[in-house]
Amino acid sequence: MATIRLGDKAPDFTADSSMGSINLYDYLGDGWGILFSHPADFTPVCTTELGTAAKFKDEFDKRNVKMLALSVDGAASHAEWIKDINEVQQTTVNFPIIADEDKKVSDLYDMIHPNADNNLTVRSVFIIAPDKTVKLILTYPASTGRNFYELLRVIDSLQLTAYHKVATPANWENGQDVVVSPAISTSEAKEMFDKGVDEIKPYLRMTPDPTL
Repeated sequence: MATIRLGDKAPDFTADSSMGSINLYDYLGDGWGILFSHPADFTPVCTTELGTAAKFKDEFDKRNVKMLALSVDGAASHAEWIKDINEVQQTTVNFPIIADEDKKVSDLYDMIHPNADNNLTVRSVFIIAPDKTVKLILTYPASTGRNFYELLRVIDSLQLTAYHKVATPANWENGQDVVVSPAISTSEAKEMFDKGVDEIKPYLRMTPDPTL
């Protein structure tokens, strides 16, 4: 089982899901994707996460990001669990949950960490770019639910920095000033960014968000 690293091609797969058979590459098309795993169906933290994810779907859609969850239980179990999620979270789960009873996808993405639990996936997150490369990997223990505001924040950063020669500083949020890439000189930056460049140090230059 190979470890997936940033920049690697996301392994393709075809699997059953709560919405029928899904092929990852076909499902993502030419957009971005977020794949996140859950330790098991009918577990408390996952129930809150999937309900929250459903409520955030419009935000992911705005960013052209397709959501895909995974649990090591089967599609029939997912269907029953979704009823609970919809009820207690007052939402409608509106994206597929992969059925991974044989752990094929979990193994492909190294989602089972034996020192944490031999059978259940940890809370893995993979953000996949349109070229199918992995741009972000996060791993939470089963006991800690994810922050979906943070997932949107990192997607905003990834999408901005994919198309502009900038990076985003600590605690950055969409619309705030960004860091000029160290790969370009200050004189180049001043030509490139017409809203101005603030040179704090030769290696630390800030500029307004170039997309605004």
